[in-house]
Amino acid sequence: MRLTACFLSLLLAAPGLAGAGTMVRLASEEWPPFVSASLPDNGMSGAYSAAVYARLGSTVSIDFFPWKRTMEVGMNDARFAGLLAVWRTPQRETLCHFSAPIGSTMNVLAYLKESPVSAASLRDLREERIGTVAGYSNGEEFDTLVRRGVLRVQEGVNDETNLRKLLGKRFDAMVIERRVLRHLLASSRFTRAERERIAFSENLFHERPVHICFQRNPAGLAQQRAFNEAAREIDLPRFERDYLRRLETDRPTVN
Repeated sequence: MRLTACFLSLLLAAPGLAGAGTMVRLASEEWPPFVSASLPDNGMSGAYSAAVYARLGSTVSIDFFPWKRTMEVGMNDARFAGLLAVWRTPQRETLCHFSAPIGSTMNVLAYLKESPVSAASLRDLREERIGTVAGYSNGEEFDTLVRRGVLRVQEGVNDETNLRKLLGKRFDAMVIERRVLRHLLASSRFTRAERERIAFSENLFHERPVHICFQRNPAGLAQQRAFNEAAREIDLPRFERDYLRRLETDRPTVN
């Protein structure tokens, strides 16, 4: 890794910035398997971020909050460098200095097998009631259709709550990240009977990376640049495969 002398001086001069022996503090919501206090090294994206910072001689501490609190603390609290794991949107460009990708995501449309939902495009869902998580971005096309009133959504506090609402037929379908859905259904919080009721379609969304949202100030810009330089040395797809291999052995499958 190569950093200019000027940039290194900026990193070492400002409190809390990445540098040898420092700790970088980040905020996050529980979002396994990407970020979670209950998983090895704080989840897949948490582990990747820690590995990148280890290249800089730094450690990472992740504090967990509900999503709205995560956004508030991560972007505004001077004790934190930022938050993770965040989808990039035009609106958020004005709020964050985005890191290089720390994870790869794919949203799916989950529904009940006894009440299947079929759609060739997002517009085909105009008659359905769709569960989403408040504050989440579900892709530019989906978000635009919601703002225009084309799609009807019911916002919940998190994915697990929405999944229980789906099982209770509170809405017709829900948007959820594919790996998050698999992880939830494989946990002991859902029974085999519940797991077998769920199906999903993955033809409506595109793969999207998630990032660290560093605070939009000079310190955040320095964090972003240092992180991105170090991240070049770690193969993200390979890191994800190796991490998930540790978690997915003997897990129940979702059809």
